[in-house]
Formats: sequence, structure tokens, C-alpha cells
Amino acid sequence: MVKCEKRDEILRAALVLIAEHGFHGAPMALIAERAGVGAGTIYRYFENKDVLIIELFREIEGKIKECILKGYSSESPIRERFLHLNKKLYRYFIDFPLHFRYVEQYHNSPYGVACRRDKILGEADNQDVFLKLFEDGLTQRVLKDLPLLILFSLAFGPMVFAVRDHIFGFFELNDTLIEQVAEACWDGIKR
Repeated sequence: MVKCEKRDEILRAALVLIAEHGFHGAPMALIAERAGVGAGTIYRYFENKDVLIIELFREIEGKIKECILKGYSSESPIRERFLHLNKKLYRYFIDFPLHFRYVEQYHNSPYGVACRRDKILGEADNQDVFLKLFEDGLTQRVLKDLPLLILFSLAFGPMVFAVRDHIFGFFELNDTLIEQVAEACWDGIKR
């Protein structure tokens, strides 16, 4: 295996194992076994499990960002921007359920808490497209005058449950239903 391929195999193995069994249920030895590499090989690419977990999240986050920004214009009205991002995010997670399961676990862990704190409270780069959208919406008085975290919860909390229930097979999130739910989320945050 070429060096880059080994790294990718390790990330793929970690994604599957962590999505299925959680962070604690995916020890480095099991990730190495699933990736078809020796346990020590992982440490050539990732200093420790924390670094692997964070790097995998960053890769998934980059793919999500690339997907949702296709056709996106920061010059469009707030409603159009919101609906674009919301629907693209639904579609991405439906198309990549392992990414959804990983991201959900990540955000519900200490890793995710630190990440959200940095993004929402402005301790990291201020380039997050969702944060910018909500700040613009508040400035333009298009959105309800609520704390940013509440706006995020109202806008994307329902998506987490809807995508999860879709993945579990309780119902199918088709384009019509995605449109309806995105509109309902917009109704929850618009002024």
C-alpha cells in the first residue's frame, strides 16, 4: 500500500468503527486491523487517537463544506441562503450516513463541545458559513432576536432527528419532505 493509501484506509476504518461502535468501542488496534495495517503503523500518520478523531472530523467537515457551498451565494437573501444550506446538508447526510453518524457522535463529545465553542463563540476563524448567515440575519433583523445557539438549535436540531430517523428506516426523507422540513425550520427562526 502506498503511504497516502494507508492513511486513507486508516481513516476509512476509523469512520466505520466509530460510527458503529463509538469512540470507546473503536480502539486503535481494531482500527489498524480493519485498515489492514500494523498497530504501530497508525502512529506514523496520527500521533494518537485524539489526533485521528479530530483529523477525521476535519476531513468530513471539508467535504460537507464543499458540498453545501456549491451554488451558494452570500449575496442572496437570508431565507434563500438558509434554505440552500439546510437542504444541501440534509442531502449530504442522507447520501453519507456514516458521515452523519460520525459527526453526530463528534458533536456530542468533548471534541465537539470544544469545536462548537470555537466556531460559535468566535475563538476560531470567523469564516463559518452558518455563523455568518445567522449574524447577517440578526443584523438585517430578518431572524428572531435570540442567542445564536438557540437559532442553531431551532434551525438544525430538527434535521438531526429527521436524518437519524431516516437512517433508521422510520420514514424516507425525499426531496418534498426535505423542502417541507427546511421551510418549517425557517419558520422557526424568521422574525
